[in-house]
Amino acid sequence: MFTGIVEEVGQVKLATGGQLQVAAKKVTEDMALGASICVSGVCLTVTSVFKSSFSVDVVPETIRRSNLGDLKIDDFVNLERPLPANGRFGGHIVQGHVDGTGTVESIEPDGDASMVRITVTDDLMRYIVPKGFITVDGVSLTVVNCDSMGLTFTLVPHTHKNTVFQARKPNDRVNLEIDILSKYCHIYTSDAADYTPCVDLGGRRIIKKKMRPAGGWGG
Repeated sequence: MFTGIVEEVGQVKLATGGQLQVAAKKVTEDMALGASICVSGVCLTVTSVFKSSFSVDVVPETIRRSNLGDLKIDDFVNLERPLPANGRFGGHIVQGHVDGTGTVESIEPDGDASMVRITVTDDLMRYIVPKGFITVDGVSLTVVNCDSMGLTFTLVPHTHKNTVFQARKPNDRVNLEIDILSKYCHIYTSDAADYTPCVDLGGRRIIKKKMRPAGGWGG
């Protein structure tokens, strides 16, 4: 598990269809083969460790769900190691399981900060509320406002300077992870509660209709 507090900005040294090599210093200090690493919001497994870089495999599902397939040599990525059991919980629960991508619509000055608007698809917007959490490229952020087409969030100067947002511009794709608590609440408190999302039939996971109790789903 991660918390969305970026430790370091790495730089891509190799980007093929199935592998990334990223130059980094801080996160490689105690990195081990097989460890998890969050790369711009995507939880990946370390396959090689070098003195000042590491490699990870990128599977087709990750390419479909995220912007990692867009990366080129010398591009920057946000990096975060998993939260240790005795670590400080600085952001919010981030799994590193990207739900999809959004598109940067605008980045405007807002005093010393920056106000960023991104467009988001309907299937993700249903989980997003003002002042709720959202993970964008691995950064834990607070939603300022939202509508049917997208959302806005503020970047404090430190975050803007010390993450990939320093290079972000309109039309860039960004990785999005919805707050996991929002997704669970949606399943169990809305019309989506008519369905059990994970039912195993002979190894196949399906969505199964179930009856709503006459008094609703409460106690």
